[in-house]
Amino acid sequence: MRYSHALINTVRETPSEAEVISHRLMLRAGMIHKVAAGIYAYLPLALRSITKISAIVREEMVAAGAQELLMPAVQPAELWQQSGRWDKYGRELLRMHDRHDREFCLGPTHEEVITDIVRAQIRSWRQLPVNLFQIQAKFRDEIRPRFGLMRGREFIMKDGYSFDRDDAGAAATYERMHAAYTRIFERCGLRFRPVEADSGAIGGAFSHEFMVLADSGEDAILSCDTCDYAANQEKATARAPEATPPAANAPAPEAVATPDKKAVDEVAAFLHREPTDFIKTLLYRAGEQTVAALVRGDREVNEIKLAHALGADNLALASDGEVEAATGAPCGFAGPVGLAGDVAVWVDREVAAMATAVTGANHADTHLAGVQPGRDFATDNVADLINADDGDPCPRCAGTLHLSRGIEVGHIFKLGTKYSAAMGATFLNAEGAETPAVMGCYGIGIGRTMAASIEQNHDDNGIVWPVPIAPFTVEIILIRETDAASLEVAAAMERELTAAGHEPLVDDRKERPGVKFNDGDLLGLPYCVTVGPRGLKEGKVEIKARATGERVEVAVEQAVGWLTERCA
Repeated sequence: MRYSHALINTVRETPSEAEVISHRLMLRAGMIHKVAAGIYAYLPLALRSITKISAIVREEMVAAGAQELLMPAVQPAELWQQSGRWDKYGRELLRMHDRHDREFCLGPTHEEVITDIVRAQIRSWRQLPVNLFQIQAKFRDEIRPRFGLMRGREFIMKDGYSFDRDDAGAAATYERMHAAYTRIFERCGLRFRPVEADSGAIGGAFSHEFMVLADSGEDAILSCDTCDYAANQEKATARAPEATPPAANAPAPEAVATPDKKAVDEVAAFLHREPTDFIKTLLYRAGEQTVAALVRGDREVNEIKLAHALGADNLALASDGEVEAATGAPCGFAGPVGLAGDVAVWVDREVAAMATAVTGANHADTHLAGVQPGRDFATDNVADLINADDGDPCPRCAGTLHLSRGIEVGHIFKLGTKYSAAMGATFLNAEGAETPAVMGCYGIGIGRTMAASIEQNHDDNGIVWPVPIAPFTVEIILIRETDAASLEVAAAMERELTAAGHEPLVDDRKERPGVKFNDGDLLGLPYCVTVGPRGLKEGKVEIKARATGERVEVAVEQAVGWLTERCA
């Protein structure tokens, strides 16, 4: 490909709309074009990378026993009503009516459609297992799309679905998909880690996220320094604490004045105590119920864990009015002692293990000292309700958890029979009984993987592509595009590299060398070959490795072999 003929429009200034590195660099490198909020056109450079990622995904999915199909983007409401998700999915589901006033949605995911296909195609246990996947554009109407391809409304995704006879078969398929995903991200040249995760709106009992490690990642990951335990912070748990026995005959709680002091840090400083001596009481609404969540003063409530403990689909912090109705006090002074009788109290494990603590007194400008869990308030409902954090003890070994950042690029789920039972995707088992298929779900964000690669691989000058997913593997820069000898060498290298299975981009533009070098660094292709009259007098070209900045002079006749060896 000749640069002078390519649609690559680079810009020097950082676009004002760009919030993260990948968004900024893709706009500057002329890879994407914004059509609407959260909706982008993939320009030729981006599409070349996406095509390579898609090819790797296809190869590994097929090798793992999956078959490719293509499902419609527009889905009828009745399928979502059968699964029970039409009303539960929320406003991210873009709904519409056709000319006959029938309801449809623009697919954010395809569990309903694939289940409908399989229930029509599969009759007998002999036809199982089956594993199907597609690569297709999805649409989720994000309320605040941001970060370019990292959180867009329309995005390219590989979604796959497996159907097995029983739990044992589903577990074996899940492990094959776990291994296939590991190979996919290894082949993409990414540093990543699979972590235990919450299943979210998709459902299911067990899942793993595949996280590309990057300081700019949205997700927090807790991983052990001794064993292989790793989990998203939404899912991560620390080792259960040992209970501290309370002092015998401890006095009743004592009310202490804390004028205008609400936050734990403020009250702790005022009382000369540590935040770990406190119990925070946060009030939530779960449907029609008011719930008090109790966590240690230095901890944060994990609302996903709390929702799971409650079995609640919707959870929201109580309003100021609801807090005052439940406690009799303004916000900031809630505590578990003397709450309204209809408030359900849920206690984190650390709180249940405390001997005594300071809590809100349910009275303005007042706290209670010497509150004893189990004596002064009930500890009937105990669960892990907190975000695990850096330095917590590992739940599986004697190691310590450490916090890092990651970008989710893949997610695999054990769905069980959630969709097959609801939608009647059954088969006749060996005994002739109708049995729902056991399902799994496996997703990869194709465009997100490309963006995550840039988040992980860049420097101050631009992108630094891993070889396997780079739009082109080699850039050939002509110092003097009018020099006949240089043109001849560049053309010969282009032909030989193409014949060897590589993709060269020849910068033959009528631009100053400095402009070409700067654009070359911005585009970030793995290797850059400089062809100029001065080097050719000695029969050499200069090759620069973008990742390391290393420069070597190589004889013209050896350059293609040198590049082929390193781009393999």
